[in-house]
Amino acid sequence: MKAIMLCAGLGTRLRPLTYSIAKHLIPVANKPVLYFGIENLIAVGIDQIGMIVSKESQPIIEGAVGDGSRWGIRIVYIEQDAPRGLAHACQCAESFVAGDDFVMYLGDNLIPEGLGHAVERFRSGADAVVMLKAVDDPRAFGIAQLDGERIVRLIEKPQDPPSNLAIVGGYVFSSEIFASIGLIKPSWRNELEITDAIQNLIDRNFKVLPYVMTSYWKDTGKPHDILDANQVMLDKLTPAQHGRVDSGSKIDGVAVIGEGAEVRNSKLIGPVIIGANAKIENATLGPYVSAGERVEVRNSTVRDCVIMEDTKVHDLSRPLVRSLIGRKAQITGQAEGEVRLIAGDMCDIAV
Repeated sequence: MKAIMLCAGLGTRLRPLTYSIAKHLIPVANKPVLYFGIENLIAVGIDQIGMIVSKESQPIIEGAVGDGSRWGIRIVYIEQDAPRGLAHACQCAESFVAGDDFVMYLGDNLIPEGLGHAVERFRSGADAVVMLKAVDDPRAFGIAQLDGERIVRLIEKPQDPPSNLAIVGGYVFSSEIFASIGLIKPSWRNELEITDAIQNLIDRNFKVLPYVMTSYWKDTGKPHDILDANQVMLDKLTPAQHGRVDSGSKIDGVAVIGEGAEVRNSKLIGPVIIGANAKIENATLGPYVSAGERVEVRNSTVRDCVIMEDTKVHDLSRPLVRSLIGRKAQITGQAEGEVRLIAGDMCDIAV
């Protein structure tokens, strides 16, 4: 079995961050979201991944991921020439799949439980398995209607949903899906919809099964999604102290402190993760803070934030909260209330 990961999206909802970084590489608990997906695929025995990228995203993603050798797998890059829908992205990988069964995984989705149950269900005798999750507002998602143990209908963002089961960013397919993609027409969005292709499988009497998740799932397409996912993954941490914490500092809860990091005269309220060679001084961090490598936080209070590498947060008079800060940024100032920011790389912000 092979896998394809869809990473061609431009991440417009995460600008200004995504002007300089692919959305799939924004970190959660100091690890790019895309890496969690790669690890999920490896865990079900996949060692060949086709990464579907755009002309814009390929150099950034390939620079971060490489050829897969760091994980002991093979990764190849397949360009999608325009954003023409998930089914079109899948179609771009037909020659890579070469008749094999495969997993299709959306690179900006976070599925902590992994793909094991969905793959097992497929191997029990299905032509496709679609991962589903009950949601509060099904009108915002592709929705599946079930009849017993089979999916009988898929609808994209229905105004009158027949169920509350949203389609998650994980699928398992036989190569028959490519024939179905070839039989569908573009939607009103002028895109080839994967829901239409799967519906065609159903209409041609192929066996399409659901796997209904009961655990956490997040599409990390918006800033608040990144921050919510960061909370969930930080809650899974176990304590680890590789850096230096002086006698004037206090740790309350779970903290992971990277190699070469220094914590001086500060309070850490877990869960928090501090990257290698970061410096925390006269500060309060947490709960739910991810500070990347070489981050500096001095004379400031930070909670519920993702701060990417080489950023400096200095001398804030009020707490920095629910913020997503890019690389090599500088945040300072004497704000009158809590500070909430979405800041891109290399921003210099006085609040």
